[in-house]
Amino acid sequence: MPNQNQPIDELDSLIDFIRWGASRFVEADLYYGHGTNNAIDDAMALVLYALHLPFGMSSELFSAKLTRTEKQTVLELFEQRITRRVPVPYLTHEAVFAGLTFYVDERVLVPRSPIAELIEQGFEPWVDANNIEHVLDLCTGSACIAIACAMALPYAQVDASDVSMDALAVADINIQRHQLDGRVQAHQADLFDGLPAQRYDLIVSNPPYVDAGDMASLPDEFHHEPELGLASGEDGLDACMRILAEAGDWLTDEGVLIVEVGNSAHALAMRLPDVPFLWLEFERGGDGVFLLTASQLKEDQRLFSKQLEK
Repeated sequence: MPNQNQPIDELDSLIDFIRWGASRFVEADLYYGHGTNNAIDDAMALVLYALHLPFGMSSELFSAKLTRTEKQTVLELFEQRITRRVPVPYLTHEAVFAGLTFYVDERVLVPRSPIAELIEQGFEPWVDANNIEHVLDLCTGSACIAIACAMALPYAQVDASDVSMDALAVADINIQRHQLDGRVQAHQADLFDGLPAQRYDLIVSNPPYVDAGDMASLPDEFHHEPELGLASGEDGLDACMRILAEAGDWLTDEGVLIVEVGNSAHALAMRLPDVPFLWLEFERGGDGVFLLTASQLKEDQRLFSKQLEK
């Protein structure tokens, strides 16, 4: 229930609650980065969710008054956002990625990868979308990348793999929600270990890549996310190095590997200075995503394997 400091009788309209909630979020010094980047959008998302209203509705409705029960629901959501630092998508159980909506809960990371922009572009000019038959999404989590790839690549069969059975349970919810059980198959696998025998035209991965230093200083909001999906060793590259060492064996001759390593991009470039990583750029922001071709991976496979042994 709302606490005594929440003015349930002094706020009436949607805009009242959005403004008041945003002010409280700023006052509480919350962290934004799980689908929004500011207090107003966070507050609006919670108000609209509580009232079962869509984004993009008529602006006239923002002056509509809430019932007392609706007010209580909104304030309870605000309370969880502030006191427990719960990211908004875990409160609404919904996230948007590549223009699609996905169910999420604390078994998976909140979708937020800049890879969404690549998917919306059909990965052009790096591949011909019409010639992509088999795609692998490593560390799939909610299956947002896998499902968005299936939507963007019309002839592709997509394998979505994760080591976490909890994550795969969420992935299955989303595969069924988007009616893609005929084109997206979920597999429990430790990266490539456990996958069906298949070569892929495209491998995409947003693996764990947070280094030990960053893990120790993450804002409270990130501690609601599964550590398994974030932490990746001292320099954040444990998962990435395994992917580099093995991906060449799983790609077709003309295949492409795309991997997000986020803030660990500098560490990767320093560790492998002679590897011709193509660091992709994004109009909507984001970085730390590289591309390598199958031939490049094969050429440096011995180097990757040596690095993995260190």
